[in-house]
Amino acid sequence: MTTGSLLAADLVIAVLAAAGFLGGGAASAARRRPLALGLAVFALLATLARAVTITALARAGWWFAAEKVLIAGPLSLAAVAVAGPRLPRAPGDIRSVAVALLFAGYAQSSALLVTLLHGYPASAGVGLLALAGVLAATALSWLALGARPSRTVSRVGLGMAAAALVTGTGLVVAPAAAPGVPHDHGYGDARTIGEPTRRFTLTAATATVRAGGRDVAAWAFNAQVPGPELTATVGDVIEVTLRNRDIARGVTLHWHGYDVPNSQDGVPGVTQSAVRPGQEFVYRFRADQVGTYWYHTHSASDVGVRMGLYGVLVVRQAPVTGVDVTVPVHTLAGVALPEPRTEPVEAGVPVRLRLVNTDSTTHRYALAGTPFRVAAIDGSDLRGPTPLVDTALLIPAGGRYDLVFTAPATPVALFVDGRAVHSTGPVSATTAAWPVLDPLTYGASSAAPWSRFDRRFTLVLDRGLDLHGLLPRYAHTVNGAADPDIPPQVVRLGEAVTFTIVNRSQTMHPWHLHGHHVLVLSRNGRPATGSPLWWDSFDVRPGDVWEVAFRADNPGVWANHCHNLAHAEAGMILHLMYS
Repeated sequence: MTTGSLLAADLVIAVLAAAGFLGGGAASAARRRPLALGLAVFALLATLARAVTITALARAGWWFAAEKVLIAGPLSLAAVAVAGPRLPRAPGDIRSVAVALLFAGYAQSSALLVTLLHGYPASAGVGLLALAGVLAATALSWLALGARPSRTVSRVGLGMAAAALVTGTGLVVAPAAAPGVPHDHGYGDARTIGEPTRRFTLTAATATVRAGGRDVAAWAFNAQVPGPELTATVGDVIEVTLRNRDIARGVTLHWHGYDVPNSQDGVPGVTQSAVRPGQEFVYRFRADQVGTYWYHTHSASDVGVRMGLYGVLVVRQAPVTGVDVTVPVHTLAGVALPEPRTEPVEAGVPVRLRLVNTDSTTHRYALAGTPFRVAAIDGSDLRGPTPLVDTALLIPAGGRYDLVFTAPATPVALFVDGRAVHSTGPVSATTAAWPVLDPLTYGASSAAPWSRFDRRFTLVLDRGLDLHGLLPRYAHTVNGAADPDIPPQVVRLGEAVTFTIVNRSQTMHPWHLHGHHVLVLSRNGRPATGSPLWWDSFDVRPGDVWEVAFRADNPGVWANHCHNLAHAEAGMILHLMYS
């Protein structure tokens, strides 16, 4: 059973335990003895089952069990201690145990709310607040049933409530105050790079484009979705003039996976201001990284990318030989792009398919009709890739895979989520049952470039109620806080840095650090054994623990965020900065 499955099972069991006790309390108040006893026994069994899941989660990592052990555990024990002994001794009037059962239900519910609304990290203040809520709800139930709560219970409840308020907790508290992110745009001044040899102009504007056989309202670069494919050869100096005709929310260009100087990274409010209607901004950087990349707006990125403000960037070592095709996958207004395309290829010709996932969700790719190799991931060549047959690929949001093969005499087809998008002829294949490649075990290994690390960070991904803004919101959080209250990570130039990224939520988070590629060290405690993987986008699934590393060699202030762009907009973005 995976840690993600344990998290889901624990949540379900917690709901059942709380519902059982609350239902038993309500049934006992209504003098429905058999139902009350049945529900109470069910709740006790669910509580015991939860002890098993919490123990298993604690063994998987303290991140997954902290609030369950420190807050839910004591509250559950209190629930069992109060309700359990009273059930066998319940007199003919089952109503006498109603308050005890309701107390147990409130204790279980309060612990569940801590997990759902607060999450990680656990704190004494949140524990006091949870206990105060349980005692207050119990006292109100006591009154509603026509009895008066004891003075001891009243005093304890008031004391707990006062202590919780004094601690100043809300339900989500940043571990430390997040200092402001400096808007220093001077890192990597484009003027020092030299005169451009490849010039492009991208004009962002609202447009109507044809997709899926119908007209679709879009935001587009140069009136097309995707935007123009930008190509260069190693050694070129690329210059891109971005103009905004009428996108009211502003636009920028972020070169996803391409480690540009910080001033060219395109993050509004950090490396530049958003380009407003009627304005323009010029980006300039050297083409010194071979591979498949893409660009997109980073201003209101969730909406902007979904509406069509994206395109592909390809840097080649030499002129194209054979067939070289980019396949950017996207969903525009419910229409899956690209639309199916057939292009015959002569047998014996080398083919390179550059697969680009520009959506905020993972896509499943399958190449049918020929053996192939995964030559590169996220722009970095793999070491010793071996031929694959009848094997599917999962590409995370923002990720890119380059597939290479020699065209056979028979047709070949690329399927995305079961839909043929590119083929050399008709292919009938069922790919749903194909096994999925694990890139951490693919290719030939080599020694890590570091023997020690200078700095370590842990990012715990979760959901929680964020009370720090003008209005409360249910945010995607990092270490218990949401943007802009997440403290930045500070490194020094030249350091070897590791990130441990933990997902204790029920949602997958494709992680993306700007300005650097990270080397995958391990996933869920298992070291990467294949080719060194230098990635800029990778899926952190529920219950996953990833350890990745990078060299701090690109000074500036860099975004570090979930590339499900809706999650980033909802708080899951922080910054890496150089001291």
